[in-house]
Amino acid sequence: MDIDKLFKVPKLPTGSNKRRMPDAPTPEMLKKLKFDTASPSVSDLPNATVHNETTLTTSRSRAATVSEVEDEDGTDGSSRDFAPGGDADYFAEEDDEGRFFGGGLTSEQKEILNIFDNANPEGSLDDIETLSPTGIRKLLLRFERAANKNQDQRSKYPDDPTKFIDSEADLDSAIKALLPLAQVPTVAYPELIKSGQIEKVVGLLSHENTDIALDVVELVHELTDEDVGLEGEEEGVDQDQREGALKSLVDALLKLSILELLVDNMSRFNEREEADRQGIFHVLGIFENIVGSDPDLAERLVLKTALLPWLLQRIQVKTHEENRSYAAELLSILLQTSRANRLEFGDKDGVDTLLKVVSQFRRRDPGDADEAEFMENAFDTLCSALGEPEIKALFLKSEGVDLMVLMMKEKMDSRSRSIKTLDHALSGTAGTEACEVFVEALGLKHLFSAFMGKTSKKHKNPAPPASEDLTHVLGILSSLFSNLPSDSPARIRLLTKFVEGNYEKTDKLLDIRESAQARLKVTDKEIEAEKALADLDDVEDEEEDGWYLRRLEGGLYTLQTVDYILAWIVMEDDGILAHTKQMLDRRNKSWQDIISSLQIYRDNIAGEEATSNDTTESSQREILQHLIDFLGGC
Repeated sequence: MDIDKLFKVPKLPTGSNKRRMPDAPTPEMLKKLKFDTASPSVSDLPNATVHNETTLTTSRSRAATVSEVEDEDGTDGSSRDFAPGGDADYFAEEDDEGRFFGGGLTSEQKEILNIFDNANPEGSLDDIETLSPTGIRKLLLRFERAANKNQDQRSKYPDDPTKFIDSEADLDSAIKALLPLAQVPTVAYPELIKSGQIEKVVGLLSHENTDIALDVVELVHELTDEDVGLEGEEEGVDQDQREGALKSLVDALLKLSILELLVDNMSRFNEREEADRQGIFHVLGIFENIVGSDPDLAERLVLKTALLPWLLQRIQVKTHEENRSYAAELLSILLQTSRANRLEFGDKDGVDTLLKVVSQFRRRDPGDADEAEFMENAFDTLCSALGEPEIKALFLKSEGVDLMVLMMKEKMDSRSRSIKTLDHALSGTAGTEACEVFVEALGLKHLFSAFMGKTSKKHKNPAPPASEDLTHVLGILSSLFSNLPSDSPARIRLLTKFVEGNYEKTDKLLDIRESAQARLKVTDKEIEAEKALADLDDVEDEEEDGWYLRRLEGGLYTLQTVDYILAWIVMEDDGILAHTKQMLDRRNKSWQDIISSLQIYRDNIAGEEATSNDTTESSQREILQHLIDFLGGC
C-alpha cells in the first residue's frame, strides 16, 4: 500500500533537511502489520461455523471481512442507525444531509495514523531526556568514546580497514546524534565548550575518511545556524540568550581556526558525488552563518584564507547548479561592507572574472529562478566592488562599460542589471573617464530608450513610484552632467537629447518630478501624523534621520535627482529654460520649488563630504550652490 497515494501528499524533497523526520514505514511493513493485526476471515478458520460467521459479521472489528463489504453495500442494516464515517457518536437523523459530521477517514487510514502516532509520540520522554543537561552529557560522552576508539583502532591497524570499520560506523552515528543540540543552544553549547569536545569535533575535519569530515561539516553548519533554538522552543529563553550561546560557540570555533580548516578541506570534496556536493553546500553555509554573526569576520575569511580564488573559480563553471549560485551569493556578501575585500577582489582579477560570467546573459535569459538569482548576485557583487575608485579603473580597463551598453541594447533580463551597474560605475569623480567612454559607445541612445519607456504598464495609479530602472537611469544622467567637461562633444550630445523631439525628454523629466512630488506628499503626511503623536521634546537625532530616510524612499531622492538634472539643462540651454518655465507655470510651480529641493539636497550631503576620500576641484556641495544661485536669478 502506497502511503503517498492514499493521502495524496507531495513527496518530500530529496535534499537533506536540517531537522530530519523519522523514517516512514515502508509499504511492506504496513502490509505485514495489517496482516498480523487483522481479524481472520471465515475462510481462514478451518472449523468455522455459521455461528462464527455471524459473530464476525456483527462484531465492531474494523478488519476487512466479507461481512463488512456487505455493510458498505447496504445489505446489512446492523449499523445503519449511525451516521456514516464509522467514528461518529451520533445517530443519522441528527445529520440532515450527512455532510458535517464524522471523521472523514476510512478505518485503514486511521490505522496508519495510529501507527505513526505510536512510532513517534510527540514529546516522548526519550527526546526530553536526550536534550536535558544529563542527556547532553551522555551524548558528548558517547561521541568522545567513539572518536577515541576509532582513533585507537586506526592507529593499531592502519592498513586493515576491517579492523576499524565498525568503530567508524559508531563514530558516524555519534556525530549525527549531536545534531539535535541545535534545538537547545543555551544548554548544549556551554556544555559542548566546557567538555572540550568542540576541539575533538573540529579535529575530525582532518579525518582520513571523507565521510566523517562531511558529518562534521553538517554538524557545524547546523550548530551555527542563526535560527538555533527556535525549533526547539526552549522555555524561558529569549533571543538574546540564544544569540549569546551562538556567539560563544562561534568564538570557540574561531580559536580553533575553523575558517582555515574548512577552506583547506574544500579541495578534498569531489562535487561529482552527491554527498560531497552537499558537503560543499554546508561549508558555504557555515561561512555565511559566521559572517552573519559578525560581519567583521568577512575580512579574515577573504584575506587569511584561499576562499576568494575558490569562489571566483567556482562561479565560472558553465553548468548551473545550487553550489554555483551559493558561491555567487557568498561572494556578494563578503564584498558588501569591506573596502579591503573589494581591493583583494580586484587584485585576484575578480572584475574580469565577473564580466565574463555576466556576459553569458547578454543574449539569453536565465533558465530558471535559481539562475536568475545567480545573475543578480553576480551583478550585485560588481556594484559593491565599484564603490572603490580602484575597481572603477579596472572595470574600465576590462571594457566593462562597453559590455554593459551592449547588454542594454539587447533588452534581455540582464538589461536592468546592466543599467544599475553603469549607475555605480559612472558615479563620483572616479567615474569621469567612464562617462566619456559611455557616450562614445553610443550609450545615450539606449539610455534614453529606457528613460522614455513606460514605468508601469499594469498599474494605473496617478502617481506610481519610480521603477528601479528609472531610478538608475536618473543616477546615470546625474553623473554625466557632473563629470562630462563643459563644451565637450560628449556633453553637447547629452544636452541635445533634451532639445530634440520638441523637448519631449524635458517634459518627461517634469512628469517624473510631478509623480515623485505626489508620492512625497503622502509620505510627509504620514510623518507629520507620527510627529503629532510623539513628544517633540524627546525627538532624537536617530528619529530625525529615520524620517529623512523615509522621505528619500518616499519620493525625495527621485525629486532631488530630477531637479539636479533640470537645473543643469536650463542653465546650459536658453531654449530649455524658456520651455521649462512655461511648463512649470502650467503646473502652478516655479523655480523656487526646484530651489527648495536642491537646498535640502545640499544641506544633507555636507556631512558625507567631510569624511569622503573622493576629492574634486569643485565639490558636489559647491556645484549645488552654483545651480541654486543661477535658478534664484531666473
